[in-house]
Amino acid sequence: MALMITDDCINCDVCEPECPNDAIYMGAEIYEINPSKCTECVGHFEEPTCAVLCPVSCIPLDPAWRESREQLQAKYERLTAEKANA
Repeated sequence: MALMITDDCINCDVCEPECPNDAIYMGAEIYEINPSKCTECVGHFEEPTCAVLCPVSCIPLDPAWRESREQLQAKYERLTAEKANA
């Protein structure tokens, strides 16, 4: 699964710069996560860095975006290859 940011977000700016995939961005009112870029930090860290650092614990799994660990790894590899070719 990708992660999502709930309405409890306080826009503290902690999560966005820590995302290794640049999946987090400022939305209309709060930060949002692009699920096509979110790998839950698979390939980078043991745990999702944004969720670990969030002071209000507003970054749960997104139930609308289900992915296995293998799918997250494949997404990580694709994103890494795209970044290297850019």
